[in-house]
Amino acid sequence: MNAKIGFDNDKYISMQSSHIAERIEKFGNKLYLEIGGKLFDDYHASRVLPGFQPDSKLQMLLKLKDKIEIVIAINAEDIESNKIRADYGISYDEDVLRLIDAFTSVGLMVGSVCLTMFSKQPSAILFEKRLKELGVKVFHHYRIDGYPNNVELIVSDNGYGKNEYIQTERPLVVVTAPGPGSGKLAVCLSQLYHEHKRGIDAGYAKFETFPIWNIPLKHPVNLAYEAATADLNDVNIIDSFHLEAYGETTVNYNRDVEAFSVLSATFEMIYGESPYKSPTDMGVNMAGNCIIDDEVCKEASKQEIIRRYFKCLCDKKRYGDSSDNIEKLESLMHQAHVKPTDYKVVEAARAKSEMTEGRPAAAIELPDGTIVTGKTSSKLGPLAAALLNALKALGNIDQSFNLVSRLAIEPIQTLKTEYLGSTNPRLHTDEILIALSSSAAHNELAERAMQQLPKLKGATAHATVLVSSVDEQTLKKLGIALTCDPKYEMDRSYHKH
Repeated sequence: MNAKIGFDNDKYISMQSSHIAERIEKFGNKLYLEIGGKLFDDYHASRVLPGFQPDSKLQMLLKLKDKIEIVIAINAEDIESNKIRADYGISYDEDVLRLIDAFTSVGLMVGSVCLTMFSKQPSAILFEKRLKELGVKVFHHYRIDGYPNNVELIVSDNGYGKNEYIQTERPLVVVTAPGPGSGKLAVCLSQLYHEHKRGIDAGYAKFETFPIWNIPLKHPVNLAYEAATADLNDVNIIDSFHLEAYGETTVNYNRDVEAFSVLSATFEMIYGESPYKSPTDMGVNMAGNCIIDDEVCKEASKQEIIRRYFKCLCDKKRYGDSSDNIEKLESLMHQAHVKPTDYKVVEAARAKSEMTEGRPAAAIELPDGTIVTGKTSSKLGPLAAALLNALKALGNIDQSFNLVSRLAIEPIQTLKTEYLGSTNPRLHTDEILIALSSSAAHNELAERAMQQLPKLKGATAHATVLVSSVDEQTLKKLGIALTCDPKYEMDRSYHKH
């Protein structure tokens, strides 16, 4: 059961690492590389570029391991406000610690953490103390009046000059962060200023996978990036600076193009002239050169746009108004020539629900295109039922066979309702997997079903009702992209997510 591949991951890792190495040499063996997006788990890229591995950026960096040190930037105001990463449910400062562990566990050097917008916020001071106790170097960068437009002040001893100089040892300094607004670019430019004052003309480059600069503006892969950042109001546009300088049409996103005049002036203040003629020049992304089946990537990206649309509808149902984002996503679907029902699992799940008198149902499309469904029963929720049926299909097990016996399910139901206070006796996906694993000890077919779990990676699923956060997280861990219809099984004011 092999999914279609549209992206050459090995070529990407090789080409990307070589291109960055060339950029290091161009700037005399000292390059500050701002990296946006996710390094360890870029599932968006893996969905829209089938064949792209979620840790591809990390694997690329490991090719340059001996040349790299990492600086993690975090906005002190985000520490003070306890800003949370929605995908992990942890605060930005906790995510810095997670990133440090993740980088060091694979042998990458984390040189320091930079607290940006630092003004002695109490929570930031406590976090700095915690970092120092762990042996991590900490530096402070401060708010600069008039940033980013007052270039003369910014590029002076009263601007970047007030920031602490981050001491680095290696030729490639990767500046990353737990999320947007952390000040990665400002850290890089501040370091260029300080390096120049020390007689070192270091360079700057930017590495973000999307938008892909050398495919069309309205290519579904680039439209899918707009869908993914609908809440940030990012818009892909033609890089007018690149077009004017080279007569070549390339794609960038609005914030980089809008900021380039100021950025170019900053370079001129530091170096005497700007090393770049356009935002595209600053980038080092080679992803567009590694698409090997454009049609596969187009189709995958169209599906991603629909997924983002359903997510936005569900967020509106759960958390309130997001009408602007919904309108943008509807526009992107129109541009990509797709509609919500073009997502195969949507119609399959809804059809299953209709067959069971409107009760909640779910469908899973396996990587080879096979679709299985599941219905709500007294013992299982719809996703748990669909998950079992998917494992049967992957293991060539008769769909009528009960993989998990009543004797394995009922004790879990008793635990939930009588001891843990749950009003819902039906098993969630994590609970049915526990029951399946216990059955595998004495049931050969259950054991075979368990062995199919890795094959679920890359599958898609849809439920006709909003599901619990437990189900969402379980499917995410299995590599299944989940969407839901924006409605609750029961009409009430409070719902546990």
